[in-house]
Amino acid sequence: MIFLNLQSKKVTRLITLVLIYLFSNCTTCYSSCMNGCDIALASFFIWPEVYLPVISQLFNNISYGDILEWNNNITSTFIPTATRVNVAFPCDCLNNGEYLGHVFTYNVRANDTYDLIATRRYSSLTNKESLMRDNSFPDNSFQDNNVTLKVTVNCSCGNKDVSRDYGLFITYPMRPGENLESIALATNTSSRLIEMYNPKVNFSAGSGLLYIPGKGEVELKKLNNTPSSSGKIIAAIAVVALAGVLLLVGIVYVGIYRKKEQKVAANIPECSGQSHPSSPGYSGIHVDKSVDFSYRELAEATNDFCASNKIGEGGFGAVYYAELRGKKAAIKRMNREGRTEFLAELKILTHVHHLNLVSLIGYCVERSLFLVYEFIENGNLSQHLRGEHVLPWSTRVQIALDSARGLEYIHEHTVPFYIHRDIKSANILITNNFHGKIGDFGLSKLVDSGNPTKHSRFLGTFGYMPPEYGHSPVVSRKVDVYAFGVVLYELISAKQAIVKEDGFDAPKSLVALFDEAHSHSNQIEAISRLIDPKLDDNYLFDSVYKMAQLAKACTEKSPQMRPTMKSVVVALMALSLPTEN
Repeated sequence: MIFLNLQSKKVTRLITLVLIYLFSNCTTCYSSCMNGCDIALASFFIWPEVYLPVISQLFNNISYGDILEWNNNITSTFIPTATRVNVAFPCDCLNNGEYLGHVFTYNVRANDTYDLIATRRYSSLTNKESLMRDNSFPDNSFQDNNVTLKVTVNCSCGNKDVSRDYGLFITYPMRPGENLESIALATNTSSRLIEMYNPKVNFSAGSGLLYIPGKGEVELKKLNNTPSSSGKIIAAIAVVALAGVLLLVGIVYVGIYRKKEQKVAANIPECSGQSHPSSPGYSGIHVDKSVDFSYRELAEATNDFCASNKIGEGGFGAVYYAELRGKKAAIKRMNREGRTEFLAELKILTHVHHLNLVSLIGYCVERSLFLVYEFIENGNLSQHLRGEHVLPWSTRVQIALDSARGLEYIHEHTVPFYIHRDIKSANILITNNFHGKIGDFGLSKLVDSGNPTKHSRFLGTFGYMPPEYGHSPVVSRKVDVYAFGVVLYELISAKQAIVKEDGFDAPKSLVALFDEAHSHSNQIEAISRLIDPKLDDNYLFDSVYKMAQLAKACTEKSPQMRPTMKSVVVALMALSLPTEN
């Protein structure tokens, strides 16, 4: 009882200190912005040289899936010119609360100028003056092509004095020839509403930014405007409400200590070592045969998820290096949107075990969603193919065989079987002895029968998606076979799945590049020109040629014409017999 009283006093003292801080610093609530908002959209005008991978690079490697989520009309990497694409980005409070925006990084190209970067590269989402303000380089003078610039794109989180119904806003650069009526028609928004959010704007100027409310009517988290008198009242109410919340937290805190020894009946096994319950949003997840870690244990192992421990980042979260219970591990911390992908990986990797599949050690559902994998120390195949060190041809064949075996296992030897749906060189991890393991099962699909299944949204990575993906809702195991064929072409050429050739504006898929070589009058010479020059002459051409033929079969336009992964494994086993090249 004495212990509980002490805990109660500590909580009361903490609440009092917080309240004093809030009231004494109340004036800080009235700056131009206190916080940003989770999401804003940039209306990006498409120039002839722009395609989806270019947009991804411009906006800090945003995933294709995140772009497609806001653009239902996009069905391939190539987007019609003179159209617009909405790109989602976080809207931050910048420069000590002066304005809202987000800072992207841009790697300068040959012949770039501030004006060109603003108007062409970023389609007038920024301007020359902003670039010069945020960067120390002289105007239009980039002697070193390795220069990286800061690019600020402004945004809006709404205006409570206009409406509380809109929290999602589009940063819309006006173009010559546009006016209020045409913009309203193009964005499916009323002219009056656009005028209300953009007072004193010349809508016929053909330049400048507008902030247009999105149609989603997203609930406003917080309005970050210069406050009116009513804003101060709202702020005061918010402080009082926060005080109430803190008091409630104190009561709950003491209650938890009183019941610490009791077992909590829940659908998720509680993570050990913590008195915090699992996030209520993640109840109902049942996991067998997997270790449940506590949040505290994961945080300590990653130095509180320090940036120095981060070893990668993907569309659904960041990956951190850790040492857990005497073993090296990789911890994936999932984004809020990654619940579906979390469940997919958890379901597969707790039931499927194979030498050539990355192993799942455990998970945690406290505060966020975490997956804990075995740590593969040697990076991924994409890094090795494009790195400084040469990956010998015999090693490439071995990695191809390892990966094929892992894929064959989930296709042929599990009931029900699985379709990975995101096979690519970046998802093939390399062990210390240079064997391959397939990872990242976040997009995988479980199939209950031998029949093809339907996909509800555009998933995967461009360059690896088969042609039927654009016009058919059916997805089968042959989707993975096609993507694996692209990986085989990567092993031969060390080129990326989407290739930008010198002297050509339009990019080309690696499959198209090899198709041209296969149909060339001198096929052997054409294929030879595509072989990774770093290999020098340290390979048997017959081996390379056979892999190219296998890749061609895997990437046939008709899914029915592609081999099964079982057949691919047999072909690669035959190819791997001559180990000395």
